[in-house]
Amino acid sequence: CQEAGIVPIVEPEVLMDGAHSIDTCYDVSKATLIKLYDELYAARVVLEGSILKPNMVISGKKSGKTDSPEEIAEKTIKLFREVVPAAVPGIAFLSGGQEDEEATANLNAINAIGPHPWKLTFSYGRALQAAPQKAWSGKASNIAAGQAAFTHRAHMNHLAALGKWQPALEKAA
Repeated sequence: CQEAGIVPIVEPEVLMDGAHSIDTCYDVSKATLIKLYDELYAARVVLEGSILKPNMVISGKKSGKTDSPEEIAEKTIKLFREVVPAAVPGIAFLSGGQEDEEATANLNAINAIGPHPWKLTFSYGRALQAAPQKAWSGKASNIAAGQAAFTHRAHMNHLAALGKWQPALEKAA
């Protein structure tokens, strides 16, 4: 696809479904990323012109464990430093079913322990859209509220991508 001027966005994701531990997520994510980069090298992908779109290293939803943002950040960055080439310019995290503020807090913790050789940002679906959809609720009279909720979530995640988000900012909206 690079030959056609298209940037490859590679999206290996270890799902949060299940009862796996953060360590199991780490191990499976590591094996997946090693295989991914082996295949990208074999295909002669120019890594400097690619984007990685992975999960964060986190316990499964059914594990009964809630990992701290600091633990998630530590494991995620440890994994990336071991496996993701510094030539990759950007990593855009999936929210993977995390709640809005949880995904924001985790992204912030990851960026707060920098610097990193890659630009770390977000490519959230549900964690960016859930609050605006709830505020809108399909009613024309709620369009402005939905737009305001979306703007707020986008701004919170922008701050998290800089490592400058704080929980108190959520209440200031």
